[in-house]
Amino acid sequence: MNQPLSKQVEHRAAGVAFGAHALHDGYTDLIYVMLPVWQAEFGLGFAALGLLKTVFSGTMAGFQVPASMVAERFGAPIVLALGTALAGLGYCLAGASSGIVILVVALFIGGLGASTQHPLASSLITRAFPGARSLKALGAYNFAGDIGKMTVPALASLLLVVMPWRHALVLFGGIGVIVAVALFIFFPRVSVIVPAKAKTASGAGAGARRFGFPLLLSIGVLDSATRMAFLTFLPFVLTAKGASLPTVGLALTLVFAGGAAGKLVCAFIGARIGVVPTVWLTETTTAAGIVALLPLPLDPAMVLLPIIGVALNGTSSVLYGSVPDMVEPSRHSRAFGIFYTGTIGAGAVSPALYGLLGDAIGVPAALVAVASLVLLTLPLSLALRPALASAHTA
Repeated sequence: MNQPLSKQVEHRAAGVAFGAHALHDGYTDLIYVMLPVWQAEFGLGFAALGLLKTVFSGTMAGFQVPASMVAERFGAPIVLALGTALAGLGYCLAGASSGIVILVVALFIGGLGASTQHPLASSLITRAFPGARSLKALGAYNFAGDIGKMTVPALASLLLVVMPWRHALVLFGGIGVIVAVALFIFFPRVSVIVPAKAKTASGAGAGARRFGFPLLLSIGVLDSATRMAFLTFLPFVLTAKGASLPTVGLALTLVFAGGAAGKLVCAFIGARIGVVPTVWLTETTTAAGIVALLPLPLDPAMVLLPIIGVALNGTSSVLYGSVPDMVEPSRHSRAFGIFYTGTIGAGAVSPALYGLLGDAIGVPAALVAVASLVLLTLPLSLALRPALASAHTA
């Protein structure tokens, strides 16, 4: 069994994980600000714009389990640092791109680097804050990610007013290389990646938990698909209401600010009232908020966005925080890798699929479909109850 870590090591682990999450999530959602810019630059339709997001997020999702396996061999500090540097270099290349092909290559490189963050930083948090503390610690970790989502797109929107978009992306990419060096220096030298053991638990409770992980993953997939599809369409919904590019950046910041608060608050709500009631609260609010947004004028819509953000992102905290309950401690890193692969993969595919739907029936009708899809999480969460009960009584 792992020995408890000192407070100093806990603080360093939190600092590294939170900092990495903030930068990488900021990189991921910077793409939303760039979509209208790339549409004007390269003359792209909604399906092509969704495909750009899919390239980055799909690559990030697909290489998370391999990133965990590489870290088992070479160590989490070097893999996380190199991945962060690679993500930064991807944005540098995007800024230097002369056409759509180079841009796609740049987003692939950025996604490849970004694949290292979630499984390694999440495992670091569960190693530093084991047991009952993990749900709240992972909630704080997710909150840090939304701080990045909130600040990086907002800064990018401001920079786009005063400099060409290519220069802005090179600047953000260079910051990533600098942060990569800091992550390697300050990463606590503790065991983070533990290879999965062949031994499995037995009994009725263990069976419920084995079925629980696929159910948890299914809820996460639907939740992630909804979130990414909504964020892909949001800039165009607001533009149709008369929003300027800086206003779109502010709107995304409001969503991410609400999301940051939601991830932190919902982790504590989940610890108090349980995972299933929290999922019902957040997902029904998400569906209602998306539908209510469509007919509103710009100013009331801006007021509603933080509320949607709270619900849109709040579910993920209780889902991520429940992953350690569904698997043995020796399987945490692989489980996080699989979970993030599924959820981020769904988020990567959904913009392209919903982009096709948006091209066919229009953005408002596509968003109604997005709101309807998220309600499928409700019956799945009810089926998850036996596994959660088994985990909490084990």
